[in-house]
Amino acid sequence: MLRRLLLPTLAIAALGLLAGCQGGFSERASAGKENTFRYPIVTNPTTLDPGMVRDGDTIDLLQQIFEGLVAWGTDNRVVGQLAERWEVSDDGMTFTFFLRKGVKFHNGAPFTAHDVKWSWERACHPELGSPTAGQYMAEIVGSKEYVEGKADSISGVQVVDDHTLTVQIDKPRPYILGKMTYAAFFVLPKDSVGPVEIRDVKDMVGTGPFKAESFVPEQLFVMTANKDYHGGAPKVDKIERPVIKDPATRFNKYKSGEVDLVMLERQDLAAVLADPKIKDHVHYFDRAATWYVGLAPIKYEPFKDVRVRQAFHMAIDREQIVNEVLGGVNTLANSIVPKGVLGYRPEAKPLPYDPKKAAELLAAAGYPGGQGMPPLELTYREDRPDVRVVAEAVATQLQKNLGVKITQRTMEWRAYLERQDSFDLQFFHMRWGADYLDPENFLSFMLATYPYGPENKMGYSNPQFDALVKEADVEQNEAKRLALYAQAEDIVLNEGPWIPIYFQRDIELIQPKVKGLRVSLFGHLPHVAVELKP
Repeated sequence: MLRRLLLPTLAIAALGLLAGCQGGFSERASAGKENTFRYPIVTNPTTLDPGMVRDGDTIDLLQQIFEGLVAWGTDNRVVGQLAERWEVSDDGMTFTFFLRKGVKFHNGAPFTAHDVKWSWERACHPELGSPTAGQYMAEIVGSKEYVEGKADSISGVQVVDDHTLTVQIDKPRPYILGKMTYAAFFVLPKDSVGPVEIRDVKDMVGTGPFKAESFVPEQLFVMTANKDYHGGAPKVDKIERPVIKDPATRFNKYKSGEVDLVMLERQDLAAVLADPKIKDHVHYFDRAATWYVGLAPIKYEPFKDVRVRQAFHMAIDREQIVNEVLGGVNTLANSIVPKGVLGYRPEAKPLPYDPKKAAELLAAAGYPGGQGMPPLELTYREDRPDVRVVAEAVATQLQKNLGVKITQRTMEWRAYLERQDSFDLQFFHMRWGADYLDPENFLSFMLATYPYGPENKMGYSNPQFDALVKEADVEQNEAKRLALYAQAEDIVLNEGPWIPIYFQRDIELIQPKVKGLRVSLFGHLPHVAVELKP
């Protein structure tokens, strides 16, 4: 929902263990806590419950504590986690998972297939009201009926014995294993908590490499090593995630050695690269994520006219935003599907920047010079400087090139997501990071008519697009499947419900003492191999 390759010189490290970098800068991180890995989270976790999570920042935290049957490895492939192996039926519709033996939950209870079935049904329970579980388990037979309260269980999930589970899906779908890595599939001990959102760390009981110890909102989340972890005990004793919303404060705490890793904001990069003490601490990570501007016909009447959407698209100088406003750190997005995801096409082309043509289209739609357009609000999250400068640039360019007056509004992250879930955003700047490396996750999941496209909270709908992605979702021939997705993607690139701005590249400062940091196109992987070596 809401997930890296390195630059060529760092590519090997990105696909394995980041061995650390050289430098003589202060390494006082975690003074008095020599074996505690500390790195900030930019805002409070949106939830403590894997069944309720829908954003990448929170998943990064939860994946240290909870696990699913499968996960992403450092080579960006699906690997077994709580499942040791699996078999797929000849028709591609039944998966038999053989679970690891000897695994224990943090509370000492043994892990079995019964926990898996119970956890998935808890996540989909209508009383829990998960914003994600029903979407991510939609292909499992019986999940829809269970979510709607019409069945007592998910019929497609069956326990064969304590260490064997079968999962039946509605049709053969090539992406399904990747989808099962999502947090909604994480496993809790059976009957450990009811169908109510987890709000206390004592209920955050998983099988992961770290145990939840404490959380003080707006201050600090602490995890301790699970010495009995089935994959081997972590090499650090604790992880501390201080909540630090201000980027300058995060940067200063890194420079003082109080934290071991921090996301570097673009505006600080030049100063860091000019500082011989920390310039070698900089690492670049490409992520399978597209930052875009969304136009919602369901909330803003003019966006129902394709000419208005096209006008907005052609009035935004995306190249200027990426290269000048953002300093050339990120890659200009030429498509919806980002680099690193199956089906990415270097040859894909969005509408060109053409302010003259844009003005003509807007006039033809009945709004010459922006006259007669209702008030329009551009919404974005409050805690990301790059998000703000892009939104400001978009609003400025639309005012200049189309005469459209736009009000900007920032929102706290959780409130922003809740408003999106309510189909209550007119015009917004956001990103979509891959949950799994398949075009279905960016096209069908995001842009097909709701509810087939469960994350299409804009009201965009195109029957031809829907038909193409529905066919592609179950097509077993990969070449034919990707050709169908390409046709569908070209439709939305032309019609402009999404205006792709850039593919995400993160910049991180990592203290030289940090070894064994595992990363992928999704971001950080569980920190079981991280160690601190001054």
